This record gives sequence, C-alpha cells and structure tokens, in this order.
Amino acid sequence: MPRKSKTQELSEIHAEALDEFDAVYSASQDERMQALEDRRFYSIAGAPWEGAVGEQFAQKPRFEFNLTAQAVMRAINEYRNNRITVDFVPKDDSQDDELADTCDGLWRETERRSGAQEAYDNAYEEATAGGMGAWRFRAEYEDDESEEDDRQRVCIEPIHDAESRVFFNLGAVRQDKSDAKRCWLLTPMPRADYEEEYGDAPSDWPASITKREFDWCTADVVWLCEYFVVEDYSVEVVWFEHLVEGMPKKKYTQEELDDDPSIARELRAQGYKVGKRKTVERHRVRMYLMSGGKVLKDCGYIPGKYIPVIVTYGNRRVVDGTERFNGIVRWLKDGQRLKNMLMSWMADMTGRFDIEKPIFAAEQVRKYEDMWTNDAVNRYAFLLADPLKNADGSIAATGPLAYTKAPNIPPAMAGLMQLVEGSIKDLMGNQEGGEQIQPNLSGKAVELIQQRLDMQTFIYMSNFARAMEHSGRVWLEMQKALVVEPGRTMSIVGEDGKSGRVKMNVPSFDPKRGTEYMQNDLTRAAFEVVVGVGPASTSKRAATVRALTGLASISDDPGMRKALMLATITHLEDEGLQDLRDWARAQAIREGLAKPTDVEKEQLAQEAQNTPPDAQTQYLQQAAQKEGALADQARAKTVETLESAGLKRAQTAETLANTESAGLRAMLDVSAAIREAASPPPGQGGF
Repeated sequence: MPRKSKTQELSEIHAEALDEFDAVYSASQDERMQALEDRRFYSIAGAPWEGAVGEQFAQKPRFEFNLTAQAVMRAINEYRNNRITVDFVPKDDSQDDELADTCDGLWRETERRSGAQEAYDNAYEEATAGGMGAWRFRAEYEDDESEEDDRQRVCIEPIHDAESRVFFNLGAVRQDKSDAKRCWLLTPMPRADYEEEYGDAPSDWPASITKREFDWCTADVVWLCEYFVVEDYSVEVVWFEHLVEGMPKKKYTQEELDDDPSIARELRAQGYKVGKRKTVERHRVRMYLMSGGKVLKDCGYIPGKYIPVIVTYGNRRVVDGTERFNGIVRWLKDGQRLKNMLMSWMADMTGRFDIEKPIFAAEQVRKYEDMWTNDAVNRYAFLLADPLKNADGSIAATGPLAYTKAPNIPPAMAGLMQLVEGSIKDLMGNQEGGEQIQPNLSGKAVELIQQRLDMQTFIYMSNFARAMEHSGRVWLEMQKALVVEPGRTMSIVGEDGKSGRVKMNVPSFDPKRGTEYMQNDLTRAAFEVVVGVGPASTSKRAATVRALTGLASISDDPGMRKALMLATITHLEDEGLQDLRDWARAQAIREGLAKPTDVEKEQLAQEAQNTPPDAQTQYLQQAAQKEGALADQARAKTVETLESAGLKRAQTAETLANTESAGLRAMLDVSAAIREAASPPPGQGGF
C-alpha cells in the first residue's frame, strides 16, 4: 500500500476534525446560546427587553433596574478581594523545598509578565455571569528580535466569549477537562485579512461546507481554529539504584539511554546499577491551524502533555448525558424582567394619572394629528379641531365627543411588586445583608454575617480554584519542556512581590547524600499543585487581627507580645500601611518569626557585609582572636608532646612485641611436646 502524502494526511485530519466538531457543536449549542444570552442580559443596556417582552412595550416606556448586574459584580468583587494562588508542594522526600520555591517564584513571574490577572478576571466574570470562562497558555520566544536566541517561555492569555470559542470532545467529563483528547479553539478573523494572509478564498471551499452545523464563514468573518489532539504512546522507563542503601534513585527512559550511551557509563562509574524496568503510558499534544476549508498549518507537538486551554464553570453538572452550566444570571432573568415590566407599567400609568383624553371623530383631527400627539412635549397654547357637520353642511358638534377615564393602579400591583422584590432577594441570597450591618454589633456577629454572605459565592470560587489547580499542572509541564538550558538565568517574583533572579540547571553538590545533582532542574520536579480557596479573605483577615490582638492583651511575655504585634501589623489591610507592613515583616524575619525569601536572604547577607561592627563587637572580636592565638600555641605544644609520647609508645610496643613473640614460640614448643607425649605409638591407635 503506497504511503500517504502529507497533503492527503492533512486532508483526512481536517475532515475528521470537522465531523467531530459538528457533533460537539450541536450537542452543546443550546447551553452555549443561553450562556451568551445571560451575559448580554446583565451587561448590555436594552438586552433585558429583547424578544417578545420588548415587543409588548414597543410604544411604552421601558425602564431597567439592573439588580442582576449588581449580583454579578458582588460575586466578582468577592473574587478580586481574595485572589486564588498556586503553590507547588513536593510529593515526597525526593524533592527539595528549594526547587518548589523556585517553581513558585517562576509561576508568579509568569503571571506578572503575562498580565494573567486580566485573563483570570475575564474568565471568572464570564463563568459567574454566563456559566463558562477560559484562558490559555502559549509558548513565546524570550527575544523575538534576536536571530540566535531560541529560548522560550510560557505566557498566559485571556479567551473572550469562551462559550462561543472553546469546545472539547464529548468524552471529556472531568470539570477541568484534564481528560480531554481534542479541543477546538475558535478565533474570528476579517475575511479580507484571511484571504490576504493565507491565500485561501472561502468562495473556493467545497459546497459541502455550507451543510455543516457551524457556519465557518460569513460575509465579513472567517473562523480560524486551533485544533489540539492528544496522542498516547508507551515508553520504557529504567530506574537506576545505587549500591549504597539510602542513595536516591535515578530515572531515564530507554530512548534517552539509547540516544546517549554515556549516561549509563557515568551511572555505573558513580556506583549505580540497573533496577526496575516499567512500561508507562505518556501523552503528547499536537496542534493544527485550520479553517473550514483546509488545514492551514501543522504546528507539530507543543510543549507539555496537556491541552493548554483552561476552562472554568460557574455551576456545572451533567444531566441526561449532556454537560450543562449556568451562572448567577440564569435564575434571575425572569424576576428581573417582571420587575422591569411592573416598574415601566407603573411609571406609564403614573405619567397619565388624572389626565382625561378627549375622543374625536377622525375627520375632526385629521389635519391636526401631530399637534395632538406632541402636545405633551411642545405644550401648545391651544389645540385645533374641526367641527362635525351634518349632511346638509350644518355644524353638528364643535368639541370632543367624550373623554377617557383616568387610569387607576390596581391594588394588587403593589402586592405583586413586593412579591417580585422578595423573590429577587431570595434568588440573590439576600446579598444586601452586609450593607445592613449595624455599627453596634460585635465583631463575632459581623464575622458571622460576612461568612454567610461569602458562602453564597463559594461555588464559583471553588470551581475557579479547580481550574487554577489544573492551570498549575499545565504550566509546570510546559516549563519542563522549555527550560532545559544549563545555567539559564530567569526572573522570579517572591511572596512579597519583589523581583529576583535565579539560575536553572546548575551543577551542585548535596552534602547530605554526598552526591552531585542539578540545582533548579525542572525535569525532576514532581510536585502537587495546591490552591487556597475559602470564604472571602476580608473577614478572615479581620478575624486574624482580632485573634492576635486578643492574645496580645492576655500575654505577659514581652517576646510573645512583640511577636504578636508584628504578626498583627502584617495582617492589616488599610491603605497607607504598606511601609509599616514592610517594616514589620523585616523585623519578623530578623527575629526568626518569618521565613525569608531568596531575595530577602541576599539582602540580609549584603547588609551583614556592609554593616561595620560597633566598638564592643570589635573588642570582643580582638579578644577572641587573641584567645584563639593562645589556643593555637597550646594546641601545637600538645601535638608535639603527643608526637613524642607516640614515638616512645611505638618503641615500647616494638619491645613488647618482640618479647611476646619469644614467649609465644616457647609456649608453642611446650604444647607440641605435650601432644607428642600424649599420642599413642604407631599401630596402637584407638577405636
């Protein structure tokens, strides 16, 4: 069978991608359209009146009292007040905390450089409002302008309108989509730009493309798709064990050993032997850039083993085999519409209250319709109307035939409005409860109210934390593939937000194990990703400050009181206290109450070198040096004496050895004589 050409292979991949995408798109389109409608409902003026509801009020006032947007913003503010962080924790003792701290610093640097907070904020808002949000990872060159610099780094980018752009295969049931095998990431592109850049005219596409579930091309837009495919493969892993028990094991794939035979030789020279072998399943991700017409580019394998698209949900579940999701807006829309209708209706009737409209025959006002219509605006001094005439031309009537009655607001409407208000509050979780906190309430009562309000949005925070956890795993795998250069210097960000530098893949020596290793080698990083999530940190920090203050008030130990005071200051969040918090942290580090970062360690070491000792310290150092010199002299005399005594001992030992040797020979002679006398003559043996 002849081998397929590259063009044929890409054509088959393109057809399979379109067919599967049709199934994915049709299965989830209803949910995604609802999510888009939800986001439009709260964020676009006039959107609550779209559809049949607005048609009923086409010629009437249409007011909006957007409580839905208020509920969404409360949830968003809770998140922004409690940013979720990622922490890398070693899985076992084989990994050191230093490498974990390095990963933490690299992660924070990636977030700062990429402006990741924008991506997180956008994803969280879309998930909270509509039910689905997303962001992505991408590998980029450190220096695009350099021809020789091929080093790459990871960046984080937002994905807007995730419900319309991010699709996973139907078999991906995990909420974080870590089990996904395929992903379609759509991006709109102006049609003219597409034709110019790729030289592909949508008018030349096969006619069958118009029969697809998804419209890949419109009059103005062409949809591009980054198509990710996860490929599974098997590798043989070899563990090397050291001859000395307790030494760490080393792991290599058989492919690595075959490519570089020197690895096995070096390991044997270091005292390692081949231990266990095992076949394991691995994953790699291939990416294609395609449109509705063809595969535009085979991008090859991307760094890492996960699809670099992170999705988060507001409230997600699987019902009838279909993934369904929603945000806050979904259940508030009906109540919001009813409130808008009632308020608009009441406003309209109130504007017409006590106004009796005249009733004319058509021929009376045919020439003056605009005058009567615009009277409320222009406020004419008088209005005109023709009289009614009989058949003979005589005037039958000169005024209006009758008057309308002033509208009356139904008594039940007030009760209905109260029911609507109560229903909306119930659906929002009575979020305004925090605004009703009285100043005379105790701190514990305020804390309980705040906790109750925090728990109303906890599901969104929890789901977002799950997405952040998977985000850390994706980032780490990409970093393992990209950061492989020996001695590469990279920027890090400490816990305090200060920048620093660290060298990767540096040969070092472990004094505990007595072996050499590569410092900051991400290829040996086997970490668990831990995220912090809980009720909003405002109440937690306030409770911490109150607890520390209470402990300080009952403590009699000055050292304990000082430690509690420093801890209290570091937890204060009021504006203008940053300098005070920095001072408190510095004091806590010097007192051994806080763990310094690598940057802070360098600063402390530099300060120690640059700070001259005081007079008392100099006097003590000189005295110590004098005592040390005297001790060295005494030690030298002692060594001389011991050496002399050792020589004498050696001579004595030699004499004793000679004496003992002579005595031993005499004893052996006597023993032989005794054995000879006791033995029977030849031929007279015993039994």
